[in-house]
Amino acid sequence: MGDQTELIGGQEKREIRVVAYDPAWPVAFERERRRIVDAVGPVVRRVDHVGSTAVPGLVAKPIIDIDLSVPDADGEDAYLPALERVGYVLRVRQPGHRMVRTPDLGVQVHICTAGSEWERRHLLFRDWLRRDAADRAAYARHKQHLAEQDWPDMNAYAAAKGSLIAEISERAEAWARATGWTPGA
Repeated sequence: MGDQTELIGGQEKREIRVVAYDPAWPVAFERERRRIVDAVGPVVRRVDHVGSTAVPGLVAKPIIDIDLSVPDADGEDAYLPALERVGYVLRVRQPGHRMVRTPDLGVQVHICTAGSEWERRHLLFRDWLRRDAADRAAYARHKQHLAEQDWPDMNAYAAAKGSLIAEISERAEAWARATGWTPGA
């Protein structure tokens, strides 16, 4: 994580467990989506299921990742108190991005600015993996291999996925240019 990242609560050692895709994940996302929209209201620009649990057939850590797009992620007063009132806990603060999670660690909500590169990158990666079986399989193998190792924290595990994510993202970007893909509603 970059120099401007504040990790609230410090580094955490957690077991990295990757499991088979669970069709209950979209249901869990929808439940959390409603909770977020009800809590934050008109500040919400979009709420998207992202990450591996949003890709049917892909193995994943059993953690629902959600992107919440707001007018300005750095303007915490517009959304953070409302999210905290319904039980989310702030974990990461960095320019243009915040991450809150549930106390049981089963849901992570990434707050980003609507129209930002953060939002676009997450949605493109998800959409590409939903579409491309070869990259989905390569990503699954890589994640399973990494999950067998011992990591000091989730961030180290995430960083180890970086080079493959960059390779896959290059193909996703080429696809986006060729097809005119945009992060539609």
